[in-house]
Amino acid sequence: MKVEKSSNVNKCPVAVAGAEGVDIRWLISREDGAENFVMRMFELAEGGHTPLHTHPHEHEVFIVEGQGVFVCEGQEYPFGAEHVIFVPGGKEHCFKNTGESVLRFLCIIPADAS
Repeated sequence: MKVEKSSNVNKCPVAVAGAEGVDIRWLISREDGAENFVMRMFELAEGGHTPLHTHPHEHEVFIVEGQGVFVCEGQEYPFGAEHVIFVPGGKEHCFKNTGESVLRFLCIIPADAS
């Protein structure tokens, strides 16, 4: 079991080619005993973006705050706070912060993909 405020979880820069201005907090992970799913919070600085990438697993995203564009298979989908985004496995995608403040979103993936 874990009960913690997200701001108390360590924030680390995402050091992956193509990522710019992206930090991650592993809110719930295998280290917490999660066997099936892990929950991460991404924080993108103004103008920041995740790399354009693919992977075999799906993930579910909830936009906590900010605004941006979800790019999937070459199409752009604008979003804002409280939007939900489902990313199927095998689809090339990225997230871009198009707002004037931090973009914060939760991302849930299978534990075996972490």
